[in-house]
Formats: sequence, structure tokens, C-alpha cells
Amino acid sequence: MNLLSLAALLVSGCMCAAQYGQSLDDLPRIVDNTTASNAAEKYTLPPLPYEYDALEPHISSQIMKLHHTAHHQAYVDNLNRALADLAGTVGQWDMATKDKIEVLEETIHFNRGGHINHSLFWKGLAPAGSPESVPQGDLERAIVEKWGNADEFRAALSRTIIARVRGSGWGWVVCDVNTQKLSFATTRDQDPISLPQVVIFGIDMWEHAYYLQYYNNKQNYLKAIWAVLNWKEAGERYAACMKHSATSS
Repeated sequence: MNLLSLAALLVSGCMCAAQYGQSLDDLPRIVDNTTASNAAEKYTLPPLPYEYDALEPHISSQIMKLHHTAHHQAYVDNLNRALADLAGTVGQWDMATKDKIEVLEETIHFNRGGHINHSLFWKGLAPAGSPESVPQGDLERAIVEKWGNADEFRAALSRTIIARVRGSGWGWVVCDVNTQKLSFATTRDQDPISLPQVVIFGIDMWEHAYYLQYYNNKQNYLKAIWAVLNWKEAGERYAACMKHSATSS
């Protein structure tokens, strides 16, 4: 595919969310406009499903507000700006345009990844002590079957994230739609998870997600965030993975 064709695809919205790791047919929608159908549609910042202070004391309201309104908003704004700039290159061809398209392609990938990752992250959290924050259902049974118990699962996940995420990135629990197996994954920067894996849990390991409260102590952040994981949401994602496997076999 040449760069002009790629530009037209990106602007038209044909590079859909499934290519960035989630099938919207099988998983709860990330946000209503994650796959904008044309250049006139814009990505928007999804509201949080709880108040900024709802996750305290585990994650402070200051972090949540900055993370949501500053960092996630920046990904949305930069994505919309890059898509608008890219729209202006369609039908043009010279070396300067070629270089511009290459830069815009990288910008779009990074910021769309940031938008998708954060949209999944917000929905994957819930206030500590709420019914949603308690391990439950088929997902809990699958975890016990593979890791023995929830504590061993948490310890293994933390070890994997600490060992593999050495800068900015994400730690994930994923389900493979082909094998129906759970596993851990990590991605750098704002790279999203790609099919056949789908996200069950995502943990943001960028410093802006924890530094104001936990400084450089990633282990304490990982202990804290365990208390506010949304097991109900994760269970729905796991069920969608199982459904996809059953319908595609």
C-alpha cells in the first residue's frame, strides 16, 4: 500500500479498532466514536464512570483528574489534529508530502493507541470495596485454574510488569480468542494490544499514572491498583473472548 492510499484509509476511518486490538462486534464498545467513520467525525474524551475521588486512597483525585483531563485529552486532541492534517494531504504527491504523511502516520498510531488504551483503562477500574472490585465468575475460576489463587496471580502479574516495562508502557492481562487462554503482555509507549489477543485488564505504567502519589515506587502502585480493578468489567471482556472463540470455531 502506498502512502497516499494509507492516508486515505486513515482519514476515512477504515483502519478500525480491531486492527488496534479490539473487535467491536465481540467486546463492549471502548467509546462510541472509537472508529470514526469519516473525517468529519472527531474523537472525544469519554467521561469517567465514577468521580475523580472515587478511587481514593489508592489513586488520588489529583492524579485521576490530571490523567483524564490533561493526558488523555491530549491524546484525543493530537489525534484529531493529525487526522485533519492528514486529510489535507489526500491527492497530493511530492517528497515533502511523503515525509509529512510518514510523520502523521506515526502520530496517529501513537495518539490513537493512547486513546484506546486509556478508554479501556478507565472502564477497568472501580471503587475499592464495591461489588465490581471483587474477583468473581468465570474469570476468577480461570485465574485459579492457571495461577492457583488470586494472590499468586497478582504476584505473577506484578513481577512481569516490573521486569518488562522498563520505561513508559502498559501491563496487560489478555485473552487469546483462538486458544481461549489467559496470559500477561506488556507494550511500550502507547502501543495497543493486537488481535488475536484482547484486553481483560490494563494497567498504565506511565509515570503520570502514579508518580504524584507513589513517586518511583512501582511496586506500591501495583499493590494499590489491585484494590480498584473492575472485575465485573474484566469478566464481561473475558466472556466476550470466550464467545468469540465459540462463534469462530
